[in-house]
Formats: sequence, structure tokens, C-alpha cells
Amino acid sequence: MIKNNSFIRLFTIVVLLSGLTAANDRAIKKAVKKYAPTIVELRHQIHQNPELGNREFKTAKIVANHLNSLGMEVTTGVAHTGVIGLLKGGKPGPVVGVRADMDGLPVTENTDLPFKSTVRATYLGKDVGVMHACGHDIHTSVQLGVASVLSSIKKDLPGTIKFIFQPAEEGPPPGEEGGADLMVRENTMENPRPVAVFGLHSLASMEVGKIGYTSGPSFAAVDQFIAIVKGKQAHGAHPDESIDPVVMASEIVTAFQTIRSRSLNPREPSVVTVGIIRGGERFNIIPAEVHLEGTVRTYSKKTRDGVERRMGEILKGITSAYGGSYELDYNRGTPATINNPALTTQVVPSLERAIGKENVMAIPPTMGGEDFSYFSNIVPGFYYRLGMVKPGTVSGGHHTPTFRADDSCISVGMEAMSTLIVDFMKAGGLK
Repeated sequence: MIKNNSFIRLFTIVVLLSGLTAANDRAIKKAVKKYAPTIVELRHQIHQNPELGNREFKTAKIVANHLNSLGMEVTTGVAHTGVIGLLKGGKPGPVVGVRADMDGLPVTENTDLPFKSTVRATYLGKDVGVMHACGHDIHTSVQLGVASVLSSIKKDLPGTIKFIFQPAEEGPPPGEEGGADLMVRENTMENPRPVAVFGLHSLASMEVGKIGYTSGPSFAAVDQFIAIVKGKQAHGAHPDESIDPVVMASEIVTAFQTIRSRSLNPREPSVVTVGIIRGGERFNIIPAEVHLEGTVRTYSKKTRDGVERRMGEILKGITSAYGGSYELDYNRGTPATINNPALTTQVVPSLERAIGKENVMAIPPTMGGEDFSYFSNIVPGFYYRLGMVKPGTVSGGHHTPTFRADDSCISVGMEAMSTLIVDFMKAGGLK
């Protein structure tokens, strides 16, 4: 009899929890349907008026006005133009962080969208077009939608949600600080401190209605290097009188590729790319020096250290052999984004319930970078990819003029993230 009673109590609890979950899901779906049209219009405003990093004044105003209209506690001017909104639920529970980036890129839009950007700005001293060519308008809009949805059910929310709207994810202008790094240094993750942080990024190769995720390493660390290869200038007709930095630089570029193929564990992902080679002023003059610049992408500290060490050894060896010299400036930038495995396991079922298990899939990590890592290095984080391409159409790649995210992905993103956050809060945080 005791065993039977225990089973009945357990069964009753399961039924009640299932009923509560179903009620939450219905409330979220209803709110998404109600608010999505307004959020789509906000997306059009943001897309049509893109702003470069640390210059997101109009975007920040749209964000702050919307959060204020929901009755949130709003802080502006964080890391120049960042905005933070606090939504306090009606019940005690954990603090959860959710982040979206707001900045555009110096890319001239080439789409037929009726709300396409025609904005121009000055970037590195040049007049350039400005475009949301990486989907940050989608990220910001979805998060504004999530704020609307969860505000509508806040009396039932156990805990607090910290909405983080970040500037300069693509990097601040040269000579300025910005992005997630500066937000963290300005104590964005404190007072209150979240127990976990979530975010999403559009994906130009994925259809609307689908979500991709990676457990563990997800986005790579982003480093930049500048190498100056120094030789001796001479007439092009008398190479014997020179120490030719062009020849040295050519060998160095080739040798850098052996770092990946011969110096590192072949099972450990990494990229060494030389993106700029600059040297010389005239066809018949061997220059005094050549400028090399590029990027390194890695996931582990050991690999990161190994690449930097080998670059120095290669530069020293080749320039010494020719009688030249070098300078190396190796800058460690954004850390790798590592999705917490336990958190990933916990929240993926929420995404599956929100949009269908068949629409949520594990995807390979990317060597692209993402400064969400500054937040997820402080507390466990989960960052996933949102399908954005209307079925039957194509989008250009990220950071290209033909990048095109469809409005219909916004409601999918709103429902998925809202469901994830509510489930996580009702579970009391990370299990």
C-alpha cells in the first residue's frame, strides 16, 4: 500500500508538472503571436538604420524605449552604447542572463529588401556603406521580442532575467575599447550576477524553423598578428646588394602553413591565415621591409600557445638565414566560446519542445569568433544558431552585401529562447 501511495503521489506530481509546462508553452505561443508583428517592425527600423561599433546610438534608443515600455529597470550607456534591462519575476528564483549584439558592418547592402540600408558612414577614414550583414538586427529584435513575451507572464516567472544588449561585437574602432570585454569590465555580469547566460546567432546556411547547437567548443579564439620582415633596400637589378624581405616574407607565409600541418596535434582544430602582404613602392626597387598581417583561430590554450611560439621560431629562423630581422606583434583577442556541456544537455530539450525535435540539430563548431565568450567565461553559457533563410531562397554569406535574413525567423527565435529561459528558471538553474 505504501509503495502504491508513493507511486500515485509521484504520478500526480508528474501530471501536474506536465500540465504546468503545457500551460507555459501555450502562454508563450500566444504572446509570440501577439508581439511578433511589432517586433518585426522594430527589426525593419534597426536594419534600415545600422550603426558601426560604439556608435549604436539610434539602436540603443530603440532598445531602451522598448524595455522602458515594458516597465523594466533599464541602464544605458554601458560600454559606450550598451543597454541592460532587468525583468523581475513574481516569484523567487535564479538570475538568468541573455545577450544580443547590436552593431552593423562597413558593408554596402545589395538586396531587394524594401527596408534595405542606404546608410553611409566613415570607417578608417573612408566613406563606406553600413549594413547588418551578420544578422545582429535579428539578434536584437528577437531579444526585444523575448523581453515582451516574458514581461507578459512575469508574475509567474521564478527569478530575474538580465537582458544584455551589447555594442561592438564586430570590434570597436581602432584606438577604442568596446564590446563584451568592456561590458564585463564595467560589471555588466554583476549586481545581480546571473547563474547562466544564453545567446543566439543567425546562420546563413540554415533555413527558418531550424536551430543548430554545439556542445563544448563552439566558436574559436580570435588572435591577430602583425609581422615586419626587415631586410636591406637595393636596386632591383642588383639583388646581391640587398637583403630581400620579399623573398623572406614569401618563405615565411609558406612556412606558417606548416604550423597547422606539422607542429600541432592533427585532431586539434586551428587556422593560421595571412590576410595582408604589403611591401615595396616601385617595380625595380627591392624594399627595406615587408608587412605581414593575419589571424589565428584556436580552441585550446595549448594550441594557442603553440602557434604563437612556432610563429616566432619560423620568423627568427628564416630572417636569420638571410641576414635579416623581424618584429612580431601577436595580439590575443576574443577567447573561444565553449558551450557548457551540462547546460547544453539541460536546455536542448526545451528548444526541441518549442520548435520540434526534428528541427533542432547538433552542428560542427566554427572557426569564426564570437565575444559572447567573455560572458560565458564568467558563468556557464549556451550559444546556439538560428536558421534565418526563407525556404526556397538563398542568402549571401555572413559579412557579404547579399546577406539576407527573413523576418519569419524572428517568431521562431522568440518562442525558442522564451521557452528555454522559462524552463531553466523553473528548474531552479543549472541542475
